[in-house]
Amino acid sequence: MTIVKIDTLTKEAFPPLPLGTVRPEGWLKNVLYQQAVSISGCLDTLWPDVGESAWIGGKKEGWERAPYWLDGLVPLAYLLDDPELISKVKKWMDYIFTHQKENGWLGPIKDEAYGNKYQAYDPWPVFIFLKAALQYFEASQDSQVIPGCLRFFAYLKTALLTQPLFEWSRSRWADGFYTLAKVYNLTDEKWLLDIAALMREQGYDWRQHFEEFQYPERVAHTFGQETHVVNNAMGLKEPGLWSLASQDPKDREATEQMLKTLDQYHGQITGAFSGDEHLAGQNPSQGTELCAVVEYMYSLEVLIGIVGDVSLADRLERLAFNALPATLSADMRLHQYDQQVNQVLCKRSKDNLWVNNGQDANLFGLEPNFGCCTANLHQGWPKFAAQLWRRTEDGGLAVFTYAPCYMRVPIKGTNVAASIKTEYPFKNTLEITFTADKNIEFPLHLRIPSWCEHARIHDNHGLDERGDPGTLKKITCAVEAGKEKTIHITLTPKLELPRRYHKSVGVIKGPLIYALKIEERWEQLDHPTELWEVYPESDWNFGLSNPEKIRQNINFYENPSDASQTPFSPNNYPVFARVLARKVSNWQLEKNAAGQIPENPVWEADAPEQTVTLIPYGCTHLRVTEFPCG
Repeated sequence: MTIVKIDTLTKEAFPPLPLGTVRPEGWLKNVLYQQAVSISGCLDTLWPDVGESAWIGGKKEGWERAPYWLDGLVPLAYLLDDPELISKVKKWMDYIFTHQKENGWLGPIKDEAYGNKYQAYDPWPVFIFLKAALQYFEASQDSQVIPGCLRFFAYLKTALLTQPLFEWSRSRWADGFYTLAKVYNLTDEKWLLDIAALMREQGYDWRQHFEEFQYPERVAHTFGQETHVVNNAMGLKEPGLWSLASQDPKDREATEQMLKTLDQYHGQITGAFSGDEHLAGQNPSQGTELCAVVEYMYSLEVLIGIVGDVSLADRLERLAFNALPATLSADMRLHQYDQQVNQVLCKRSKDNLWVNNGQDANLFGLEPNFGCCTANLHQGWPKFAAQLWRRTEDGGLAVFTYAPCYMRVPIKGTNVAASIKTEYPFKNTLEITFTADKNIEFPLHLRIPSWCEHARIHDNHGLDERGDPGTLKKITCAVEAGKEKTIHITLTPKLELPRRYHKSVGVIKGPLIYALKIEERWEQLDHPTELWEVYPESDWNFGLSNPEKIRQNINFYENPSDASQTPFSPNNYPVFARVLARKVSNWQLEKNAAGQIPENPVWEADAPEQTVTLIPYGCTHLRVTEFPCG
C-alpha cells in the first residue's frame, strides 16, 4: 500500500460536547446510577482482574481488562458528577501516568497473569487506555495527560519501524488513530502525522475487507481476526476516521456499504450482527457478543461526529434501546456474553449453537464464558449519554439521539442551557427548554428519525414546522435573556413488520423492537463467580399471521406504573402490545435453543388464535422476536 504524506487531520463536523457538559436526567440518570452501584463503580472490588490489575501495580491481568473498565468508568463518573467515582478515576490515572516508563510506554510491558498469551509491548491495550485518558482530560483538564500521551506516541513512532502493529492492534488500529487525532487537534504537533501514516500502512484495511467481502456464510471452522465479531464492530469506523487524513469522499461513504453487507449476511433485527464469537449468519438463535454491541455503538458515535448521517443515529438508538439492555439483568448486576434475538432458554450445555464460544455463553453472571465483556460493557450507556448534544460547523448545536438530559454550554460568548424532558423511547414527544444569559440566536439541528410517519416541531411563538423522515432539520433557535424558550417535538412512529430469517416477521414501532413476553425461572449454579441459568415458565413457540392481518389486530398500550427507576425490566415495562398468535407444533428446541424457524409453520391441531403480550426487546431476558409467519 502506498501512503501519501499527510498534511493535516481535519476535525469532526459534529463533535460531541466535552465530557461533563451533558448531564443525564430522568430514566437515563437512573440507569447510569444503577450501573454505578451495581457493577461499574464496584468492579474493582468484585473482580481481581481489575482490582488487582498489573495496571495499578497488582499481579492480575495486565492487558486490556483494566483499560476497558476505565473507558466506561471515566464517563460514568463525570456524567453522574460522583465524587467517589471521580476520586477513583483520578487514583488510577495518577498511578498510570506517574509510572510511565522512561521510553514513553504506558502500563504493563507484558501481561504476566496469562503466561505467554499476549506479546510484550502490545499497543492495543494502551489504545484503550488513551481513550479513557482523553475523556478524563476533557472533564478534568489534568495537566499530566497530554504530555503523557505525547511521550507514548513518541515511543510508538520509533517502535513501529521495527515492530509493526500485530494481532489485535493491527485489527483495531482505528482506535489508536482516533486518540492520536484528538491529541493532534489539541497540540498541533506535526510529527504525529507520521505515526498516523504508519498506522494506516500497517493496520488492517476494513474498507477493502467489505469491498471484497469473503464471509457470506456462518464461519464454522477457520477463525481469524477478520471474522471476529468485535473486530468487525470496531472496524466499521475505520474508513470514516481515515477520511480525516485522506480527505477522500469514498472513505466517508464506505460506511453505508459496510453496514449493508453485514445486514445482508449476518444482520439481526436489533441492528446488530451475529458473532459468537465469529460471524454467524442471520439465524436469530445465533448469539451476538456484548462487546460487539458496545463497540458497535461507539463506532456509530464516532462516525456520527464525522459524517453526521441520520441513519447512523437511527441504528445507534436501536442498539442502545434494544440490544444493550437486553444483554443485562434488570438490576444491571449480571450480563451475558452472548445474547440471542430468539432466546428461549439460557442453559449451560455442551450441545449448543455457538460458533466457538463455551457452554456458559448465554448465562447471566459476573464473568460468563470470558472476561472481556465483564470489562468492556461499562462504556455503552455512559458514552451514549455523554454525546446526546453536539456542536455544528455553523456555530450551533445538534441533537442526533434523544433521551432526558440537561446541558450548559457557551455559544457566541453567551452561556446557553438546555433541558430535554421526555420519556423517549417509550413515548415519542419531547420538550427542549432553553435559557440564556443574553439574547441569542443560533442554528439548532434536530434529527427526524427515518421511522417517522410525521414529525412536528413547534413552540408558542410562531414556530410550527414539519420534518422529513431521515433528515436533520435545521431551525433558528432564538432565546431571550431571562426567559424560557420551549420547543415541542412530536415524532409519530409507523408500525414496521419486516420480513426476516426464513420468512419470519418482526414487530417494530419507532425506536423499539417488540418481543414475546416469556415468564422466567432463574436458577443459580455452583460457580466461583455468580452465574445463573434462565428457564421459560410459559410457552414460547408462537407464530403470527401475515403482516396485513397483524396490522389489523395488534394494539399498543402504555403501562400506568412508573417505570422510570428500572425502565428495562420484564416486570415493569413502560409500554406493551397485544396481538393474536397461534402455537406452532413444528417449532421446538434444537441444541438448547429455539430451532430453525419453520418457513411453513404447522399450527397445532385445533389450536385457536390467542392473544399474546409483546414487550420492548430491551425489557426481556427470554424472548421470541422473529416469529414464524403464516
